[in-house]
Amino acid sequence: MDERERIYRQLVETIVKMGYPEGFGIAIAENLRTEKTMSRMLGYLRAAKPKTAEEIADEMLAIMDDRERWIQKKSAEYYNSKYNELLWYGLEEEE
Repeated sequence: MDERERIYRQLVETIVKMGYPEGFGIAIAENLRTEKTMSRMLGYLRAAKPKTAEEIADEMLAIMDDRERWIQKKSAEYYNSKYNELLWYGLEEEE
């Protein structure tokens, strides 16, 4: 079992232990997708001890939104660096 699968199972088990259906835990874990986002959700569940399924779902959406912003930021940084290279070195001429 790899690390992602271990965290996935741990997240589902934690949500089930909180009294929610297994399907809810699976839906949360599948939407989060990555080890980092699932680990972040586990930390939230342990620290905040949310009282409702809505609070858990809201946190899942917030984590997903943060991840999407991070992806967009990294993409923008990459393309900005490529643009700066173009400005600095110009276009390569074909012979």
